[in-house]
Amino acid sequence: MTRDERLQQIIAILRDGKMHRASDLAERLGVSVRTIWRDMAEISAYGVPVEGERGVGYILRRAVGLPPLVLTREELAALDHLLDLAEAMEDPRLAGGAASLAAKIRAALPSAPPEPSAEDAGEGLAGDRG
Repeated sequence: MTRDERLQQIIAILRDGKMHRASDLAERLGVSVRTIWRDMAEISAYGVPVEGERGVGYILRRAVGLPPLVLTREELAALDHLLDLAEAMEDPRLAGGAASLAAKIRAALPSAPPEPSAEDAGEGLAGDRG
């Protein structure tokens, strides 16, 4: 498991809203307690609302995620193209991140998006005509 995968796994574990001790997380993820401490500091630095208390454990009190986005067909097509380009990059971290992001986006999209109406044509995120 890579460091980034471990950080994501820690966040996933903490999403249950329960208190988790560093020693329990370390055992579950096969790393040292010291590594968990470093990981928690990094997760906090990214802005994830993790609360921790020495001797008690860590907890994630608020949900972590992005607010809903409304994208036009053109924006989705551009994003899809950019992700395809990133997946083809020689840097395996960038390519892997792009593939993971593309899978998450595709999983969140409806299987058959509705056809745009005439009044929707040309609208951007803020509804600007353009």
